[in-house]
Amino acid sequence: MGNVGWVQLLIVLAIIVLLFGTKKLRNIGSDLGSAVKGFKKAVKDEDKKATTNQEKISEQDNSANSTADKSASHDKDKV
Repeated sequence: MGNVGWVQLLIVLAIIVLLFGTKKLRNIGSDLGSAVKGFKKAVKDEDKKATTNQEKISEQDNSANSTADKSASHDKDKV
């Protein structure tokens, strides 16, 4: 009962084409493709943003550590 063969898929496809027409299906396909492309671009941009933010945080940590090391060595020189 749950098995769908290729003949049934062709029949469903033919009914969909008859109901909507090829032009409307083409428009739906291009709209769907544009939406997927936009989604992929947004995800890629978000990944770039996250990477940039992580690099900035790493740089701040490194500069904070080097400042702490310099002040510690300066304190040792005073003693």
